[in-house]
Amino acid sequence: MTTTTIPAAATAAATVPAHIRANRVTRSLLGYGVLAGPFYVTVSLTQALTRDGFDLTRHAWSLLANGEHGWIQVTNFILTGLMVIAAAVGLHRALPAAPWAGRLTGVYGAGMIAAGVLRADPAMGFPAGTPEGPGTVSWHGLGHLTAGGIGFLCVIAACFVVARRFARDGRKGWAVYSRISGALFLVGFAGIAAPALTVGFIAAVIVIWTWLAAVSIDLYRALPCPLTGTP
Repeated sequence: MTTTTIPAAATAAATVPAHIRANRVTRSLLGYGVLAGPFYVTVSLTQALTRDGFDLTRHAWSLLANGEHGWIQVTNFILTGLMVIAAAVGLHRALPAAPWAGRLTGVYGAGMIAAGVLRADPAMGFPAGTPEGPGTVSWHGLGHLTAGGIGFLCVIAACFVVARRFARDGRKGWAVYSRISGALFLVGFAGIAAPALTVGFIAAVIVIWTWLAAVSIDLYRALPCPLTGTP
């Protein structure tokens, strides 16, 4: 007669309650909400400061997708978008009473991926050799603008959805912070077409990434620890 030995690790995993395992997954997904912004900003700024002819005061980061090293920014868009989608799933799981928070954030992530695939048109003298001015808009340039615009509007809406959830939970400080973040990004987005306001839009981008990271951390901490079962 033979006996089957079940590995200790498998036995331990089987004894972990389902909700604890679910929290592990949710916390892992929310971690991408913390990573996405710093990753995107670091990669973009590194290119902006090292690529010939790029001027942070005049050129949008989307223009970095052009030229010999444009693949770096394309990859940046796609990887960041995937991280945002992962974070969106985490938001959806952590905020079941506010399902649109995750959905809208997910559209923002999908918009980033589309904006990477649909490359922005060269403009404003970048890359080197490009005529000054806005230039001609191609089909993929139009797609880039559309994807970005939809994504931006969705993450702005997500700010206000999350703010409403916080307000209902009696967390007025977080509610106000979320509304302010959404409003500031809306103002920055409204001025994106003006080259003189490029720096302002960059600041607005940092504001929205900071908001996503802060909310992800807050929800992460609110979930019971996988090891102890307590927050």
